[in-house]
Amino acid sequence: MSKKLMGLLMTFVLLAGLLAGCGSDKTSGSNDQTSGGKEKTKIVIGAAMPVFDDKWLSYLYDGINEYVKELDGVEVKMVDAKNDSSLQLSQVDTFITQLVDAIIINPVDTDAIEPMVDAANEANIPVIIVNRAPDEKVMKKIYAYVGSESLEAGTIQMEKVVELLGNKGNIGIMNGALGQEAVVKRTQGNKDVAKNHPDIHIVREATADWQRAEGITLMENWIQSGEHFDAIVANNDEMAIGAIMALDDAGKRGDIIVAGIDGTIDALQYVKDGKLNVTAFQDAYGQGKGAIETAIKAINGEKVDEKFINIPFGLVTKDNVDEYIKKWEK
Repeated sequence: MSKKLMGLLMTFVLLAGLLAGCGSDKTSGSNDQTSGGKEKTKIVIGAAMPVFDDKWLSYLYDGINEYVKELDGVEVKMVDAKNDSSLQLSQVDTFITQLVDAIIINPVDTDAIEPMVDAANEANIPVIIVNRAPDEKVMKKIYAYVGSESLEAGTIQMEKVVELLGNKGNIGIMNGALGQEAVVKRTQGNKDVAKNHPDIHIVREATADWQRAEGITLMENWIQSGEHFDAIVANNDEMAIGAIMALDDAGKRGDIIVAGIDGTIDALQYVKDGKLNVTAFQDAYGQGKGAIETAIKAINGEKVDEKFINIPFGLVTKDNVDEYIKKWEK
């Protein structure tokens, strides 16, 4: 064979090899949607949370993260809106750009949630709202709401306080962040019960913004005002604990009944120690797990019978506090 013919054959072999290599790149799984010729089955859920620096909400986040660890092929991207609705909207937009499979939102402000829901709907991404209920208009646009009925919490809380007071007395109500659904409904539940008892008087009402430190300050101001209180009823445990601390420091606790809502670990210990008289347990882990379960149902195209998936409250006193402490023992 001539050197010229041999050279042509070698060139042909090299070209054939290069062409085969190029062809194999097209079927090697380099596409993000495939791997080894198989479609990816991983589910990605965006979780837009209002603020990470909140005692009770931190348990809800733990409920989400711990449940996800039990699942194969599920990832949650959780972000902190730092109590800024405009930042939360931007974060939801980012989830949409990332083409997540579903979005869970715990709203900074329920009045600001609709644009986020509308944007997700346009992208055909299901939305699950957790913990803070939207209004009826937005409820129609989402896949489901997972949470607890705040009106129930305020009702059972005040009913127990009235019972402990013997149906008469002066009450101060500590509100959370004004305008939030939980504040409106918990306080409504308090006042609806009070209306049925003519000797129950709500003599003071003000916000302590869900915070223990603010609860201390508000209670100190009330003490200085000289107002007489038979009970302090707070929209959450942190404010209730703040009230207890202020009353103790001033030597004014006496027989004053103090009630909270949420049933946090700290609050349950206060109940066990006889310092907090009443709380209403809100299942943070249950809400977190329920949000993920509901998101997966939405992704799988399942229908829900009811858009409100209720995780019920439980009334806690010293008589049954050990039962609720066990719920936190993971």
